[in-house]
Amino acid sequence: MQQVNRNTQPNILVIGSFMMDLIVRTNRFPNVGETIIGDSFNRFPGGKGANQAVAAARLGAQVTMAGKLGDDEFGNEFEQTLQKHGINIDYVVRDTKYATGIGSISLDASGDNKIVVVPGANMKYSIDDLKKLELIIDDIDMMILQLEMDLQVIEAAVMLAKDKNIPVILNPAPATELSPNILKHVTYLTPNETEAELLTGIPIHNLKDAEKAGKKLLELGVNHVIITLGEKGAAVVSASGVLHIPGFPAQVVDTVAAGDTFNGALAVQLACGESIDASVKFANAAGALAVTKEGAIPSIPSLTDVHQLMKKPV
Repeated sequence: MQQVNRNTQPNILVIGSFMMDLIVRTNRFPNVGETIIGDSFNRFPGGKGANQAVAAARLGAQVTMAGKLGDDEFGNEFEQTLQKHGINIDYVVRDTKYATGIGSISLDASGDNKIVVVPGANMKYSIDDLKKLELIIDDIDMMILQLEMDLQVIEAAVMLAKDKNIPVILNPAPATELSPNILKHVTYLTPNETEAELLTGIPIHNLKDAEKAGKKLLELGVNHVIITLGEKGAAVVSASGVLHIPGFPAQVVDTVAAGDTFNGALAVQLACGESIDASVKFANAAGALAVTKEGAIPSIPSLTDVHQLMKKPV
C-alpha cells in the first residue's frame, strides 16, 4: 500500500462488532446481591466496530464496515445508522439464526461504566465471510480491528492485511490474551491500561509502567504501541523511544465509546500521512469530546468540533 496524500480522503476498512447498547444510569453501582433504583434507561447503537467505523466516517474517511448482524429490528437499525453516515455496508452480513449483539451498560454518577456484552451474531462472522473482502482489499489504506469477534477471524484478517501491506490498528478489547502470530503483524496496538496489563502482566500506575509494558509488547513484535491513559492522554512506545501525548480536559458524562472514537480518529490521521504524535493528539481530542455526551455513536464528534478543541489551550 502506498501512503495516502494528506489532501485525499483515506479509505478505511473496519472489521468488527455491532452491539445495541442498553444503558442504565444510576447514582452508584450495586453491591453483589443488592438491588437499587436506577435513574434512567436509554438504548443506542454501538459496539466497538460500529463505533470506530462511524468515528472514522465523521472525521473524514471513506469507510467500509464488515461484520455480522442478526436478521432483526436491531440489525435494521444498525444498517440505517451506518448508511446515514455514508458507510459502505456491502460486506455486512445478516444471520437468520443468531440475534444482533447487545451490550448491557451501567453508568454511575461519575460517568464510569460496567459493561456486559452478549456477542450474538458478531461471533458468527466467519473466515469465509472475510474472504469476500479480497474484492476490495487492494483499495484499503488502513484496517481497524477489535476483539468482539472470533479470534481466528481476527488472525486471518491480520494476515490478509500483511499480505497486502496494509497497516493494521488493533484495539485489543475486550481484554484477552493474543497469539504471537497476531501481535507480530500488528502495526499499531492501542490497549488501555487494563488491556496492556493483561497482555504484559505489568500493572500500569504511571507513565514509567506504560513504558515498560509498551517495550514488552514491542519485543513481541508489535510495531507501535499506543497505551491510552484516559484523561492523562496516551503513551506512544516505539523503537524510536517513548512519547507522552497529554489529554484534553473534559466534563465527563459517559465514557462509553471514548476509546472507540480515539481509534477511529487515529486511523484517519495515520492513513492521511500524519505523524504518530500528531495523530495521537488529534485522537485524544476526539476521545475527550466523546465523553461529554451520552451514548456511543451519538457521542462521536465531528471534524469541526475536534479542530475547535485542538485550538484551545490545554
